Amino acid sequence: MESTFTHIENDRAVMVDIGNKVNILRRATACGDIVLRDATIGKILNGSVEKGNVFSTARIASILAVKRTPDLIPMCHQISISSVDVDMSIHGNVVRARVEVSSVGKTGVEMEALTGVSVALLTVWDMVKSAEKDDTGNYPETCINNIRVIEKVKHDQK
Repeated sequence: MESTFTHIENDRAVMVDIGNKVNILRRATACGDIVLRDATIGKILNGSVEKGNVFSTARIASILAVKRTPDLIPMCHQISISSVDVDMSIHGNVVRARVEVSSVGKTGVEMEALTGVSVALLTVWDMVKSAEKDDTGNYPETCINNIRVIEKVKHDQK
């Protein structure tokens, strides 16, 4: 079955028209991981990362990224964000970012949640990269992965 939504029509970029859709509460949650060296995890836990508080900085970066998603992803609609919740946690040698975005509008917020997760994890990497380098200047253990939408919800406002 061919989709009626397309961003390219006759080789021209087109933004999907959402004008006839109704405003409803929309929420999306995404998460992703960054694998780090055990020593780096220790620095995060004891607050000894030279650049400062890794999780506070990643949360701020994530929220800013959510708000700027239409500037980064072609054809994303500019939407009013109601809330952003960013959770950073550690599981062994993995840092997990989980971002929940809510909006009352005509289109979903999964791209915003995915962007928030991606930027949170990139911020973690940026803040700890000096601790992650091996003797050759490479990052053999550092890996961002498993970025995915874990929930997408629409609620009628009645």
